Amino acid sequence: MDHPAKRRTPPLEHPYLKLFQLLMLASLFYFCSGIIQVNKTVKEVAVLSCNYNISTQELTEVRIYWQKDDEMVVAIMSGKQQVWPKYKNRTFTDFTKNLSIVILALRLSDNGKYTCIVQKPEKGSYKVQHMTSVMLLVRADFPVPTITDLGTPSCNIRRIMCSTSGGFPKPHLSWLEHEEELNAINTTVSQDPETELYTISSELDFNITNNHSFVCLVKYGDLTVSQIFNWEKFEPPHTDNPVQLWVILISVVSGIVAIIAVIGSCLTYRLATRWRWEKRNEEGVDMEKISPIYLGSAQTSV
Repeated sequence: MDHPAKRRTPPLEHPYLKLFQLLMLASLFYFCSGIIQVNKTVKEVAVLSCNYNISTQELTEVRIYWQKDDEMVVAIMSGKQQVWPKYKNRTFTDFTKNLSIVILALRLSDNGKYTCIVQKPEKGSYKVQHMTSVMLLVRADFPVPTITDLGTPSCNIRRIMCSTSGGFPKPHLSWLEHEEELNAINTTVSQDPETELYTISSELDFNITNNHSFVCLVKYGDLTVSQIFNWEKFEPPHTDNPVQLWVILISVVSGIVAIIAVIGSCLTYRLATRWRWEKRNEEGVDMEKISPIYLGSAQTSV
């Protein structure tokens, strides 16, 4: 006797299973789509787009909110705009460009995720029609580092210091030679509590008996600045070649002989001139001693 086939009752689905699946799909879509990122520097202007257009007539009907993390930035209700104190006098909404907000004179404190929410009336209440987020990253660029010579702390050892300041985010400094990182000393990083800007410095000792080419590299975020320091060891003139020694010795001796010859010639000339002058004077004196001969007196005596 054939038994009728029994139908297997499908298991009851958990009431929260579908909700969990939906959340997982939404999260996957969120991470795949990503958040628009805007990179700016301090004191620049940032334009953050809501990516949503509405007509002028709809402005009086919709509600638009811009918020940063958990704080309000701008709210537009019934066509009127309200700006929160932290952003007042430097933030406004550009309704002609996808409901973008424009933030002037950026500060480091403006870093964060900004979310735009658009609500429309529906059946007596406001429902969210659009929502998007923009990540604003504000940085302050570090100037090119300066390298200072700190002298010689010990024999054949030289110490130099690399430093830079006025940047953001937090930097990292490293010394490199031939693309290999060296062991630095006295590396310090400090931050101004008011401006939030960083200062960094580091020192390096090296042997002066070798040639060196050091690179001071400062990384902050995805940016870098660097400075190069070159050192050439002192090399005395080479005197190992005996031919060069003989050439130098002959040149020196020849110079000395030439000087002596010139001095001897001058002295000989002066002595000869003086001897002639004295000889002439002696001959003049002898001529004066000869008595004159009178011819008349000699005839008379005969």
